[in-house]
Amino acid sequence: MSNLPATPAQLRIIDRDALFIGLATATYGISFGAIAVTAGFSIWQTQALSLLLFSGASQFAFVSVLAAGGSVSAAIATASLLGVRNGLYGMRIAQLIKPKAAQKLIYAHLTIDESTAMANRFDATSSTARRAFLATGISVFVFWNLATLAGALLAQAVTSPEVFGLDAAIGAGFFALVAPRLTSTKTKLVAAAAVAISLALTPWLAAGLPILLAATAAVIAASWSKK
Repeated sequence: MSNLPATPAQLRIIDRDALFIGLATATYGISFGAIAVTAGFSIWQTQALSLLLFSGASQFAFVSVLAAGGSVSAAIATASLLGVRNGLYGMRIAQLIKPKAAQKLIYAHLTIDESTAMANRFDATSSTARRAFLATGISVFVFWNLATLAGALLAQAVTSPEVFGLDAAIGAGFFALVAPRLTSTKTKLVAAAAVAISLALTPWLAAGLPILLAATAAVIAASWSKK
C-alpha cells in the first residue's frame, strides 16, 4: 500500500480485523488459564504470566516444564528460547514504525505474532502500519488476559480437573499454538525433530531438560534453514 494517510474505511477494516484476531486468541487464553491452575499455579500467578510475559507459546512452555517437575531455571530458559522470535519481530517493527524512545517499552510488550503480521501488511513508517500494530496488539492483550482469568476461575471451580481432561491439556494447548505455524516442509521437519529429541531424552534427563534441549535444537535448525 502507499504511504498516504489511511481513509476512514481502511481504519474501520483494521479495527475490525484486530477485534476478530483478539477474540480468536482468547480461546487459547481460556485454555492457558485453565491449564496453569490445573498445574498448580494460583490465579494471581497465572494472571501475572499473561500480563507480564504475554507470549502464548512461552507461557505454555513455562507452565509445562514446571508441571512436569522441572526447575524454574529450565522453565525460564525454555520460555526464553521460544521468545527469541519476538526479538526478531522487534527489529521489523522498529523498521516499520520507528517508535520514539518513550514508546519502545510499550511497543516491545505488544510485539507478538499477530501484531507484527498486521503491521507488516503496510508500507514502512506509514501511519496505517502503526494503527494496525497497536490495534491488534492491544486487542490481543486485552482479550488474552480476560480469557486467562476466565479459564483460571473455571478451572478453580472444578473439583476434579481430570474429568474434563485438563490434567493432560498442556500438550494439546501448546500444539494448538504451534500447528498454524507449520506451513512448510522445513517447519514441519524442525517440529518433528524437536518432538523426537524430547521423547528420546525424557527417560534419561531431569524433567524440563528434554524440552529445553529440543527447543534449543529447534531454534538452531530454524535459524540455519533461513540461511
